[in-house]
Amino acid sequence: MRAGRMDEADALRVRKAITRHNTKWLRDIDAKKNAKDAWAKFREITRGTSGENRQSASDITAQILNDHYAAIFTDMSYQPTQIKLTTTPRDSLISEVHVFRLLDTLKPMATGLDGIPAWFLHLGAPIFASPLVRLFNQTIMEGTVPQQWKTAAITPIPKVPRPTKPSEFRPISVTPVLSRSLEKYVVRHHIYPALRDPPPQLNFEDQYAFRPTGSTTAAIIAILHTVRSMLSTNEYVHVFAFDFSKAFDIVRHSTLMSKRAMMQLPDSIYNWVRDFFTD
Repeated sequence: MRAGRMDEADALRVRKAITRHNTKWLRDIDAKKNAKDAWAKFREITRGTSGENRQSASDITAQILNDHYAAIFTDMSYQPTQIKLTTTPRDSLISEVHVFRLLDTLKPMATGLDGIPAWFLHLGAPIFASPLVRLFNQTIMEGTVPQQWKTAAITPIPKVPRPTKPSEFRPISVTPVLSRSLEKYVVRHHIYPALRDPPPQLNFEDQYAFRPTGSTTAAIIAILHTVRSMLSTNEYVHVFAFDFSKAFDIVRHSTLMSKRAMMQLPDSIYNWVRDFFTD
């Protein structure tokens, strides 16, 4: 079966034997009540990274990972972007109702280095909304993000079952909950609307990630539609797929912000995003 010789495997009834064995193996697991055990069994059957198969990379220290990430996230030819100097319109400020909703709808999430957990902000939403709206609006009007909000705890997650080098760990950055809450507001109320109505110089029609209603499913549908349409008038179609290594790690800020500057964003929001990327 692993070699792709399915007809021979079916003749030997290998597939049915494996199916019966796996079904019996999972029969006593209730996925609804104990999803953790169900996934552990699943990974064990599919020879994933659970139990005895998991191998720790003891030779890779925190300092090695820190040096690796520092090298990746440093642009030796960095060009600082310019700020925009206009007054802040009132419609770019956040209201106390929005802050209350942000806190009241907080879901359990990892706590940042400030040590303020999401459950605490959720519980005290009626009390915290008033002082936080002044803090949020102050950072928006000044176009600056507190350094504490940009300081993250990085957790290295293995990309492969047995990582042996720093590049095989994916860095998951956890910023403070307050920082993520304001970031969510800026994205939903300013960046998403700007993406829906881009200027003529920018074209986001083939952009499916990080935009409203975009997803990998939408990308696959678009590709299939294009291929099927072309097959109606052609005998075959060639599809070339490119995977850019570390594409998100090496986005140049000057290029990104030059495109942001063309979008319909209030200057204060543009300056806030610019400062968010600084340092």
